[in-house]
Amino acid sequence: MTPIARLTKRPQYLRVKGGARFVTPGLVLQARARDEAETEGSKAGDGAPSRFGFTASKRVGKAVDRNRARRRLKELVRLHGPQHAANGFDYVLIARQGTLQRPFPELISDLERALAKIHRPSQTKR
Repeated sequence: MTPIARLTKRPQYLRVKGGARFVTPGLVLQARARDEAETEGSKAGDGAPSRFGFTASKRVGKAVDRNRARRRLKELVRLHGPQHAANGFDYVLIARQGTLQRPFPELISDLERALAKIHRPSQTKR
């Protein structure tokens, strides 16, 4: 399996923060499409691979708990992210307190549901 593309710099995380957001009991997913200037540098052009970032605040627990939560999120994305993520998007997964206690199959369904909801066309109120 190929390694996932990662967000590495703080400005990348901050840009994604302004995009769509979906909250589940196990994680928070933030997503935003990259603009043309960012995807232009990619070899794939408009088929630029999706990139993922992972974070856990002190609210999750001590350093050991935060690291474990991030590792769970990384494995989740490694196994199920490429099938459900859209090309040209940046995603940030934020660990919650439930990330550690939630069974892994439920985390999988949380991620799948969040990705589906983010990419579904919005229903505007009239």
